[in-house]
Amino acid sequence: MESQIRLAAFNWLRTQCEIYGDVLPREILANGFTFQGERITLVGPSGIWKPRQFQIKPLSITTILNGPYADKRTSDGFLSYKYRGTDPNHRDNVGLRIAMETNTPLIYFVSLTPGKYTVNFPAFIIHNNPQNLEFTVAFDEQSYLVKADNMVQENPESSEYYRRRYITSNVQVRLHQQFFRERVIAAYNTQCCLCKINHNELLDAAHIIPDNEPKGDPIIPNGLTLCKIHHAAFDSNIIGITPDYNIKVRTDVLEEIDGPMLKHGIQELNDCKIILPSKRRDHPDRERLDWRYERFRRAG
Repeated sequence: MESQIRLAAFNWLRTQCEIYGDVLPREILANGFTFQGERITLVGPSGIWKPRQFQIKPLSITTILNGPYADKRTSDGFLSYKYRGTDPNHRDNVGLRIAMETNTPLIYFVSLTPGKYTVNFPAFIIHNNPQNLEFTVAFDEQSYLVKADNMVQENPESSEYYRRRYITSNVQVRLHQQFFRERVIAAYNTQCCLCKINHNELLDAAHIIPDNEPKGDPIIPNGLTLCKIHHAAFDSNIIGITPDYNIKVRTDVLEEIDGPMLKHGIQELNDCKIILPSKRRDHPDRERLDWRYERFRRAG
């Protein structure tokens, strides 16, 4: 029964991600879904969560990205996940050890901001480190779920080891991108800082300095919430933003004659001010804007 519920949970989560995207509201996960007339919850008060229908092994584990107990990257590229408390024989820690021994797939939730969780599965416990009170977590492709009952030996010589290390690395990159997006969009009150459009699905968190450059940190002062059109215009240097938060439209684009989208959506922004976050600490960093504006000027 547990394995059937687990697979039903994976299928249900795929559907929710198709509806809501990669980041889900906690309320949906806490309410869960119905399986054979019973309510199956996916998260709860404990980070190691086992719905009442389960005996020993948990269904999901949860962490808070950049929280005080955030799980760290191991030296070989996987994730460490802290024990519950300090007792290795606590029932939750025992459940994860058994999940490791049986190669049981788990759901790994990460709380990006209050009430918003990103979903990652299948996650596997591949190592137990009682000295440091932590487990090692690896991710795999969802297609692997059909083989999840087969034990995989995690060692540096196995193809599974390298595949899981690669996938786990990609998951970590995506988590930090999602964390940056959620924080920046929340700081700007879920609206484009140029045009005020407030449909979350049409918004991006744009880096002022790209993340492959020095000072391209994934922090709110290096971010702007832009709708997809204005994000593309900003990235292609059609629009620039001065260190004083003034919007500038490239001269050749300003002189073009085209339809209403160009006129009202871009040209009329020239010399306007961007909308700033309510908290001063979240305002765009002026030095970073100056660096980016120089790029815009050279493009013009």
